[in-house]
Amino acid sequence: MADLPQDDPRIYFAAERTFLAWIRTGLALMGVGFAVARFALFLRQMRGNAQMGLSVYAGVAVVLLGVVVLVVSIAQHLQLIRQLREGSWKPAVSRTAIVVAALLAIIGSAIAVYLLVSH
Repeated sequence: MADLPQDDPRIYFAAERTFLAWIRTGLALMGVGFAVARFALFLRQMRGNAQMGLSVYAGVAVVLLGVVVLVVSIAQHLQLIRQLREGSWKPAVSRTAIVVAALLAIIGSAIAVYLLVSH
């Protein structure tokens, strides 16, 4: 076993798994956002009116959130690897996860309100 945590390859493998999980999360958000936006176009075709409502905006917001998650995950991963190599890493709460969860809760709440009001 390695003497220093930064010399232990398992630490880097764990960081890589975390990075890959964030990539999957970003891709999933973009896929769901695309589906939500396309659902609005489907409803427009079925109803025959020009109003698309909140679905397009919510879908685009979720796609953009996915893009932001990917960009932030790259920056965080590079920062983590640098901190591990320098031996300066300190455990902390993932602010990115908290922000993503909060934004998804806001978008989900807006969609729920819209569905209640438009029904």
